[in-house]
Amino acid sequence: MPALIFDCDGVLADTERDGHLPAFNETFEEFGLPVRWSDEEYAEKVKVGGGKERMRTLLTPDFVAAAGLPADPAALDEQVAAWHRRKTEIYTGIIRGGDIPPRPGVRRVAEEAYEAGWTLAVASTSAEASVRSVLELAMGPELAAHFSVFAGDVVQRKKPAPDIYAFAVHRLGLDPARVVAIEDSRNGMLSALGAGLACAVTTSAYTQEEDFTEASLVVTSLGDPPPEETVTRVLSDPLGTHPGPWVVLADLAALLTAGGDAGSTASGSSAAGPLDSAPPGPDPRSH
Repeated sequence: MPALIFDCDGVLADTERDGHLPAFNETFEEFGLPVRWSDEEYAEKVKVGGGKERMRTLLTPDFVAAAGLPADPAALDEQVAAWHRRKTEIYTGIIRGGDIPPRPGVRRVAEEAYEAGWTLAVASTSAEASVRSVLELAMGPELAAHFSVFAGDVVQRKKPAPDIYAFAVHRLGLDPARVVAIEDSRNGMLSALGAGLACAVTTSAYTQEEDFTEASLVVTSLGDPPPEETVTRVLSDPLGTHPGPWVVLADLAALLTAGGDAGSTASGSSAAGPLDSAPPGPDPRSH
């Protein structure tokens, strides 16, 4: 059967601006760090895959000295890990507060895919606890239980490397040619294409101006029918899918039959390569 793999942030919910950014800044404040990211600065930081990796962009010699941080690399790594653990706690609290709504259509399409027997998964470079909190918000606990989750440090190289998608496909025993990934960023799209998957893009707050030339379909959102109507605006449809006012599962299935994997080597990496370096990790089907 086919599979549908969602990215998390920006796809399941538009969490970067109102979730991750305030969580980073609250963490910096709690630890007495001399930095607060503005919205404009964070728009650039989101291009770095992984929360710890974003934090490490701070670690210039001047910043380390100004913040009184240890110079020893191992001790500095421990400090970053502590920041990230606290940031994840703050972020999951924000998500549990319910102020960030799911993006239009994600639960509807996932329910349709589940009823049709598709495999469901999430592949994200965010911490697993963060991803699971957003997944339950977007899908509800019952549907979320049918998702496999691949997140955080399950692979070493983050998006745009294809590792996270290749790892998910391998662990789930999927045929890459039968998988549709839903992404919101160019880095995510390149990751999915590099693993040999078809990729549909739903643009989000920080990614509306990015280049999605290689994607099989680009829309403003998956959309929803009334009463919570959100009409999909198609930005790019190179395969001639022609979705209606909202994207349905048949539109995503058409990306597979219409040759949606045509750009599968766009990142310049093979789908098989990352599996050799990926840590074994637990079987996601046992979660």
